[in-house]
This record gives sequence, structure tokens and C-alpha cells, in this order.
Amino acid sequence: MKRVSCMFLVMCVLFSIFGITVMAGGNSGKITIWAWDPNFNIPVMAEAKARYQKTYPNMEIEIVEMAKADVEQKLNTVLASRTKEGLPEIVLIEDYNAQKYLQAYPGAFADLTKKINRKEFASYKNELMTLKGKIYGVPFDSGVSALFYRTDILAEAGYKPADLNNITWDQFIEIGKKVKEKTGKAMMAFDTADGGLMRIMMQSAGQWYFDQNGNPNIVKNEALKEAYATYKKLVDSGIIKRTSGWNEWAASFNKGETASVITGCWIIGTIKAEKNQAGKWAVAPTPRLNLASSVNYSNLGGSSWYVIEKSKNKAVAEDFLKTIFATDQDFYQKILVAQGAVGSYLPSQSGVAYTEADPFFGGQRVFSDLCAWMKKIPSINYGLFTYEADSAMMVVMPDYLAGKINIDTALKRAEEQLKNQINY
Repeated sequence: MKRVSCMFLVMCVLFSIFGITVMAGGNSGKITIWAWDPNFNIPVMAEAKARYQKTYPNMEIEIVEMAKADVEQKLNTVLASRTKEGLPEIVLIEDYNAQKYLQAYPGAFADLTKKINRKEFASYKNELMTLKGKIYGVPFDSGVSALFYRTDILAEAGYKPADLNNITWDQFIEIGKKVKEKTGKAMMAFDTADGGLMRIMMQSAGQWYFDQNGNPNIVKNEALKEAYATYKKLVDSGIIKRTSGWNEWAASFNKGETASVITGCWIIGTIKAEKNQAGKWAVAPTPRLNLASSVNYSNLGGSSWYVIEKSKNKAVAEDFLKTIFATDQDFYQKILVAQGAVGSYLPSQSGVAYTEADPFFGGQRVFSDLCAWMKKIPSINYGLFTYEADSAMMVVMPDYLAGKINIDTALKRAEEQLKNQINY
């Protein structure tokens, strides 16, 4: 009996020592992370790094900043070479491109299905990183869209905040006409070569450029047809200020030339850059299309974190993402205040930073509203070729806006061009 007890004690000691060694090894060493945007993603990850190293001070975390295009090019190049050398443990991937990577490089990314509690993230984010029933990413920021508007300009035209809630695009245009008539201001700035607004409109109806099987879905896509028609209505109505590129577009509302902005929530920092407009802004749900399937909630942009399957410290990378991005509610409070990052981690949204009134927006609980709308965004699969589809749609847009071709011809040409682009 003593011999058995002795052996058991020795085994326990060995197991204890071995277990401590594994834990130490699993939380030391080095992980590398690739991301872009020195004003947003990089400081967010720096905060995550600092928090993780408080618990695991021996853990080395290298954050490599590159331009978004460079991250994509380098990732594609190394993955295509079928070697694990030169890859990071963690990489940031834009949501629109997630399926392209997952399908083009099967087995390249770690299956994270059971690593985190998926019910604690916005459902639409989980959908876009799912392939064959497995989920490969950890959701990060949301691009929940909204109608940001100047309350003083709308009031001058006779409108109250309630008049902007849950409206259609047709109602938005009619309001814009009165705003233009009464104030001389354009209702919004608009780059007719930018497909961002079209993506907002489509997702509000639960549709995309492709069907569930990944086939181009343009000619028979009622949501896309309605969105395309709405583009022309906006232009023909005379309520928009035509702009080209980010700088002109941002200047239009920063200088008070337009009464509203409809885009993703990441625009808040740019809106707040004009301090003298504090108290003059409010936020309402996104306008919806004239379709029964369309709602007043949508999305534009957003990205998520992925772990490389064959990376040297995959297990630590998974623990890092789980510990910070899928557990730490205070982390999300911090990055909301510091970077304006609206996370898609639902438990964090009951925190003070999300629920407090914002004086810049007239005391409205802006982030609380945005988070409520986030939960209602239709879930869709962005497919493989979102930007190629955007390009095809915009190439035929000038002739359609000029009245040289009708909408059916425009959609047919766009679908043909898309199929040629992707060798469909």
C-alpha cells in the first residue's frame, strides 16, 4: 500500500512539474501579428498586447504594421507558395475578403469553432467566416451603418429627430429636397464611383452580389436592382453633392456643406474632428429599400482576426485572442473610447463606454443605439469577389445615370463583365 501511495505521489509531482512546464511554454516565446492602419487596428492590438503581457510577461508579441494591400499581397504570396515560413501567427483580414482566403487556401487557417463562445458575437460576423460548418476567425470590429445627420440643418427645414427614424430611401430623398429648398444645403455627399452605399443597401435586404452557392447574382437580384435604381434617384433628385475620393467626401460634412452622412460607424472619429459642430449631430437607423425583405440595419466594412494553422505558436495565438478579444470586456471599453472601435463582442456592450450619453451627439447614447442595430443586421455570405463585383457595377454606372441605357441592360452588362473578370 505504501508503495502504491509513493508511486502515486511521485506521479502527481511529475505531472505537476510537467503541467507547469507546458503552461509556461504555452504562454512564453513569441507570436507575430500582421495588421494595417496605424490609427485604428495597430493601437487596438497594442492595447491587447499590453493586457496579455500583464499575465504573461515572458510572452513576446510582435505587431507588424503594413498597408492593407501589402498585408494581402504578402499573405497571398506566402500561402500560394505552400510553405509555412514567413507567416505570422495572427493576421487581420477584411470581412469582404474572408471567404476568398478560406476557399483559396484550405487548411491554411486554424479552426476556431470551439475556441470561443460564438453566441457572444454578432451573428452576421460569424456567418462571413464560416466554411463547411467550421468557423475560422475571431470577430473584431463592426461596420454597423447609420444615418448621421445635422440636427440644426434638419430643424431649419422643419424636421425633428423622430422624422428620421426608420425611413425608406424614398423618404430620405423627399426630406433631402426640402432641406435643399429651405437651407441650400445638399442632403449628403456622394461619389457615384463608390460601391459602398450599394453594399449597405443590399445587405439591408439580406442579399449580395452572389447567391449562396457563390454564383454571380446580379440580373435577377431584386435588392441589387432596387439599390441601383436608388443610386439614380439620389443623383436625379438634386439633393447630393458629388465628390471624388475620401478627402472631398469628408470635407463636405466637416465644412457643413451637407446635412447627413450614411456609412459605417467608423466615421464617428472623422465627424468629431470638427469640434465646433459638437451638439449639432444625431444618429438614426439606416434608410431601407422598397422591399419587404429590407430592414433599417446594415453594415459597411469591418475585419476579423485569423490564426495561421501551421504557425509555430498557434496554441498561444489562440489563447491570446480568446483571452483578450473573446473575454476581456474592459478591453472593448478602452478601445471604444481611444480608437472609436465598435467591437462585435456583445457582452462588452453593456459597459459604461457604450451606454453613456455623448454630448457631441446632443446627449444621445450613440454607441448603445449602434449596438442595438448591430444585432439586427442581416447575416449574409460575402462570397469571393465583392470588389470585382463592385468594379463591374460601377463601370456601367455612368451610362445608366446618364440615361443611355436602362437598368436591365446595365445589370446584364455588369454581370457579363463580372463573369469575365472572375473567369466564371
